[in-house]
Amino acid sequence: MIADMLNNLAIGFAGASTLANLGYALVGCLLGTLVGVLPGIGVVPTVAMLLPLSFGMEPLSGLIMLAGIYYGAQYGGSTAAILVRMPGEAGSIVTALDGYEMARKGRAGSALAIAALASFFAGTVATLLIAAFGPSLASLAMKFHSADYFSLMVLGLSMTVVLAQGSILKAIAVMLIGFIFGLVGLDINSGVQRFTFGIPDLWEGVSFLAISIGLFGLVEVVRNLEFPEPRGDRPKMKIRDLYPNREEFRESAPAVVRGTILGSLLGVLPGGGAVLASFVSYSLEKKLSKRPETFGKGAPAGVASPEAANNAGAQTSFVPLLTLGLPSNPIMALLMGAMMIHGIAPGTAIVSERPDLFWGLIASMWIGNLMLVVLNLPLVGLWVRLLTISYDLLFPAIMMFCLIGVYSEGGSAFQILLLAGFTLLGYLLMRCGCEPAPMIIGFILGPMMEENLRRALTVSGGDYSVFIERPISATLLAASVLLLLLMALPGLRKSRAEAFQE
Repeated sequence: MIADMLNNLAIGFAGASTLANLGYALVGCLLGTLVGVLPGIGVVPTVAMLLPLSFGMEPLSGLIMLAGIYYGAQYGGSTAAILVRMPGEAGSIVTALDGYEMARKGRAGSALAIAALASFFAGTVATLLIAAFGPSLASLAMKFHSADYFSLMVLGLSMTVVLAQGSILKAIAVMLIGFIFGLVGLDINSGVQRFTFGIPDLWEGVSFLAISIGLFGLVEVVRNLEFPEPRGDRPKMKIRDLYPNREEFRESAPAVVRGTILGSLLGVLPGGGAVLASFVSYSLEKKLSKRPETFGKGAPAGVASPEAANNAGAQTSFVPLLTLGLPSNPIMALLMGAMMIHGIAPGTAIVSERPDLFWGLIASMWIGNLMLVVLNLPLVGLWVRLLTISYDLLFPAIMMFCLIGVYSEGGSAFQILLLAGFTLLGYLLMRCGCEPAPMIIGFILGPMMEENLRRALTVSGGDYSVFIERPISATLLAASVLLLLLMALPGLRKSRAEAFQE
């Protein structure tokens, strides 16, 4: 097994270490760090905006760049969180609690080093876990039939709904809206038009770029213009002593290990990822600490644990996408859309039919993590100066990229109208307290669920009992029902609401 993994990694490094792909990895890491540093942009809108650019690249090159943006943003978010208590990424919100307090005490350099080293360690370990267990999980997925895949997607949507912020009913409603949008177009089997209203531009379905850029890219612009980030005068922190002292290292080391383990596990879950991992890891570390009263006042473990967790979660969230074809969060849904447009079916076929793509992406994560830890500390001064850029100068460029990206897909003005419509819909969802993530995941999984449902019923002769007769399918459906029933309990529903509020 180890020999096979080493051979596969050799294939991956051969593809990822070409001059072109090294350049794309560097661009992705730098863009991700920039996005993480600058509040008001966000990694999801950035990936959505750059999707059209990736279509002109080789599939591996495009995925390397987009993946670098994702995990690079986890690094960048910690810099702004520690120095100015203004996290650019949601996964770095927890880091700001103790990181900023360390900076106020003159330990900004140490906090940055702890965050960088924790991120590098967690990213390296998580990537190793993907390399070790990814093919095994893909082999297990080969035993899945259509009924099992349908049930797996039901479980994925259930977990996405439970882990979405706000009301569960709102999350279900938003998911169903996305599901319906995913069914627009010509029925593959019958050729009948569905929800097209006689508009030829909708015969091939709703544009993935229009819905993703509208819901995430332009809505983020509107949100930041309506509720601008307070910038004001920020205290100037001196960056010195870039090495943790012995006591800080002693407190941080076990927290990094625990955060890595927890983040790696939570990243695999549908609806999980970096944000959930960082919050849960911080809470666990505080409960395990012999001095919980120091948390929020500059505890090194309060920086190390969430940084390790969010980077490990960001890496392992690729596992369900690459092995099962199941996106675990909006970023993975966007990457899945990019792969499908390139003609690549996410799931077991990648491991068996495109090993160069699967292992090349994994190898690029190691390369990208090394680039990030080498680049970020020397460039701290540059990132801090970028925090002074006014958002009024950024949003016109963001809007221009969004419009160009959507129009370039089909060269049709109708796509711009769709973009405007989804932007309005996304804004209304935001005002109603609904998170758009379930919609994009429902949009991606909806047609796949329908396809597997039809295929399972065709094989079984229309017998719906196939979904409970197959052990895998029955187990996944039972887990979905149990999860939703548990969330219906008042106590758990209250705990969930309090957790999101905190």
